[in-house]
Amino acid sequence: MWIELMEVKNKYVAEMWRELFAAEALAVQVVPQSGWGKQADLEPYKIYVPRGKLHVAQEILRKV
Repeated sequence: MWIELMEVKNKYVAEMWRELFAAEALAVQVVPQSGWGKQADLEPYKIYVPRGKLHVAQEILRKV
């Protein structure tokens, strides 16, 4: 099960967060707010993490 961690401004920012979490060995899903079928680079995106790893993601955010 995935849980929403944050909402970001656009695809560029979402990819930046994805790379940061990947460097810390944390799986994430980046989903456009309008859904998978209608991706746009300038729309808001949501970042999801596994429910059991939420505390790890929050700790990474505290370090940043």
